[in-house]
Amino acid sequence: MNIVVFGAAGWLGRAILKQATGRATIRAFDRGPEAWSEWWDIDGDWTEGEILHGDIADYPTVSRAVSGMDAVIHTAVFFPKADEPNDPRPFLINLKGMWNVLEAARLAGIRRVVHVGSCGTVHPQGLFYDASVRRAEGDLYGVCKRLQEEMCRQYYEAHGMSTVVLRPDYIVDSRLGIGRFRERLGPDGAPWRLGWVCRYDLAEACLLAAESATIQHEILHIVGTPGAEKYCNVARARQVLGLEFKGDLERFRGPGGSGSTEV
Repeated sequence: MNIVVFGAAGWLGRAILKQATGRATIRAFDRGPEAWSEWWDIDGDWTEGEILHGDIADYPTVSRAVSGMDAVIHTAVFFPKADEPNDPRPFLINLKGMWNVLEAARLAGIRRVVHVGSCGTVHPQGLFYDASVRRAEGDLYGVCKRLQEEMCRQYYEAHGMSTVVLRPDYIVDSRLGIGRFRERLGPDGAPWRLGWVCRYDLAEACLLAAESATIQHEILHIVGTPGAEKYCNVARARQVLGLEFKGDLERFRGPGGSGSTEV
């Protein structure tokens, strides 16, 4: 299977590349060679497939990237800063980039687009998160992630494109015991949170979603901590994808199982 991964040099992207070894032919796309330096000390060089660099906001570039692929995994994201309200990059990368990926995939006849969205585990109003309940955040990042999800819904409803949106909360590495900001997990570092998911479990979910021959459109929470099923549709993710969470996150609770359910 041929899969193009957008945002391949990132925290999640590097885990997808590792997880896909011997399983799929990967084309790795990211903004430039400098993107690969951020996690090089942890993940090293990647030499298992083709690497492309370019601007995801440029449609011809994205069209070339998806050419000849069977599926797309979209993890690329720009995190906006609250003190830079005039910065166009959140819109160009997150929204124009998402549209470019969906439209280029549609025109190329690609059967599956997997998008990594974002969502808290516990809804601010205490609602159970199923596919019909949208995220409620009003900051620019939250707005962009919700609009990306809506684009995926729209391409399924308007064009019949098979789209899968995966909703993680906070992505950590249970093998190394660190979070995305390199903070140490556990009582002596970042306290245990209900919304954690190991990046390798999320990577596996991405690949299972790309490989599935039956999914049409799904929006699924991918949260690896026990108890998450009370708040979001992790059980649906297990059922639809056949996903087994392997990251041991309980070991970071500390003595007596202390920790936080804040997300």
